[in-house]
Amino acid sequence: MTVHLLAQSTTDLAATINFDVGSLVDNFWTLTVEGLTYGAIYALVAVGYTLVYGVLKLINFAHSEVFMFGMFGQYIGLLFLGFSPQADAYDQGTLLTIVYLLIAGLIGMVVAGAAAIGLERVAYRPLRRRKAKPLAFLITAIGMSFVLQEFVHYVLPKFGGDPTLGGSTAQPAIKLVEPKPEFDIFSATVTNVTVTIVVSALVLAAATEILINRTKFGRGIRAVAQDPDAATLMGVSRERVILLTFLLGGLLAGAAAILYTLRVPNGIVYNGGFILGIKAFSAAVLGGIGNVRGALLGGLLLGVMENYGSIVLGNQWKDVVAFALLVLVLMFRPTGILGESLGRARV
Repeated sequence: MTVHLLAQSTTDLAATINFDVGSLVDNFWTLTVEGLTYGAIYALVAVGYTLVYGVLKLINFAHSEVFMFGMFGQYIGLLFLGFSPQADAYDQGTLLTIVYLLIAGLIGMVVAGAAAIGLERVAYRPLRRRKAKPLAFLITAIGMSFVLQEFVHYVLPKFGGDPTLGGSTAQPAIKLVEPKPEFDIFSATVTNVTVTIVVSALVLAAATEILINRTKFGRGIRAVAQDPDAATLMGVSRERVILLTFLLGGLLAGAAAILYTLRVPNGIVYNGGFILGIKAFSAAVLGGIGNVRGALLGGLLLGVMENYGSIVLGNQWKDVVAFALLVLVLMFRPTGILGESLGRARV
């Protein structure tokens, strides 16, 4: 009986897997471009995970909800600016479109940054003052993830007076940019949305890398990551560095939020950051947790590989491919692809 059930399960599993390698070959460049688009978003969120871990050795699982706050922040900001959900994209010229994109992005970054600071003040700082054990931080992070989700789900509609705002279904889309072809890479068409997302993510990641490696604030981050007690003795304010690190991660998550809603305008929902956040965390670990370049590399690689897997095995296996890739890499390189952490970086 057991053998029969096992054989039946194996047959059912095989039936759900396509193994369509031909489609991968035929659509290789299109899948690559699309994967880089999602990977760039993963990378920006992953930088927030990697910065906090580098300084505090804390996996901030509530960072996905900071990203979600950024999505709702820029959405509500656009509503206040007079936009309304509609099927057609905003079309009043390139300049005004860029202006409104920047305004929406800044609102999302401010809201996400404020959420990150509030999270650090309310959830993590009291634990540090009581010298809590690492397990307490981990449990608190998971708990705050659900608290922030339910805050948006149940409390936000009461403040806004709109029962659909933050409800169980995604918000109706506000499309600021209509995807239009810009150029081709082999057989893949690259749209203006793809260019905006990938270029913006690369610029922000590069700016973060420069900030950490070439500024006084960056030296403070690396000093606290390497030896917090020695850094304090040298005049570095540990609490200030931690607060600004959370703020920086939140700002990047807010930027990722506007890029994500450019790609998926109808993706704003109270629990919409959970799976994306887990993937971003996986990207950070894949590239080397605590390494900004590793977060960028891990995000791009994860986005591309899960896209390949979705066409070969079937779209229902897309998330499985992403996490299987993480396990596979860690089996051979436990520290991730690049491996270096902020704590071991040159101060």
